[in-house]
Amino acid sequence: MDILILKKIDGHEDEIHKIRDELKCEKNVHLYKRYSVLLKYFEGFSNRKIAEMENLDEYTVGIYIKNYKLNELAGLKMGHRTGAKRKINAEQEKLILETVITKTHDEVGFKSRKNWTIELIRQWVIQEFNITMSHRGMAEVLYRLNLSYTRPTYVLAKADKEKQQNLKKDFEALKKDLDGLVDTILFADESMIRD
Repeated sequence: MDILILKKIDGHEDEIHKIRDELKCEKNVHLYKRYSVLLKYFEGFSNRKIAEMENLDEYTVGIYIKNYKLNELAGLKMGHRTGAKRKINAEQEKLILETVITKTHDEVGFKSRKNWTIELIRQWVIQEFNITMSHRGMAEVLYRLNLSYTRPTYVLAKADKEKQQNLKKDFEALKKDLDGLVDTILFADESMIRD
């Protein structure tokens, strides 16, 4: 059993009151934890004990206290989280944008493709820059470049009555010619027929 010796820090009652007021209305869990660390500090707990209680590193506790001493409560506010370092630099992003806008997939070495897709751009980036990215990562790059994607929709053109009549006549003639020789006649889907 640990013996806990508190060395309460006197003279900070106003600050403790402000921190408690902030704790009552704080919804951000990370900021709440920072305020909690400060309260424990003013109650006299050591950095090591606070780190154990809050499940933090002792160094992190020290940083929170240092930031508070320098800038009071404003020193605890969280900045924008940067996340991982970008894999593609600004020059490469410009090249991706230029390629997607001005070139077709055939021109960059991808045959028999209909449209630029995230996966196709991802494969091109691997081929061009030797950088492997996830599908989601490439979607983020395209979002940063102000590119959006939609699924292509196929709109049927108005049917040509003359061509329909010719098809019916040809089909009837074919049925007569193949009577008994073929069990099944397969048709190509109408999306495969183009003028």
